[in-house]
Amino acid sequence: MTAITAREANLDATFDALAHPIRRAIIYRLARGEATVSELAEPFDLTHQAVSRHVGILRSRGLIHQRVEGQTRPCRLNIERMQDVADWIAEQRHEWESRLYRLDGLLAAMKENP
Repeated sequence: MTAITAREANLDATFDALAHPIRRAIIYRLARGEATVSELAEPFDLTHQAVSRHVGILRSRGLIHQRVEGQTRPCRLNIERMQDVADWIAEQRHEWESRLYRLDGLLAAMKENP
């Protein structure tokens, strides 16, 4: 069994958090700018408490930051964590494109020399 790296653990936590459609929608909204939990709750038919739980999960996974400003707690996207995910996806895409390129070469060679 191999040890899980910190990067893998962070990716696992990120993908776990993003597995829920409400949390993905919250991330999508925060990509446009800061919002309070009340503002994040507006488009959903959920209680403020339910949206707060989703925000708490996103915060605990490092996907968003939340600060206290008087009686409100504005949330903002953690761009660095999202960039980590984008980088991982780009790496996977590069790997698969490389494999497909090699497969194309193999198939072309097989066509030429059956």
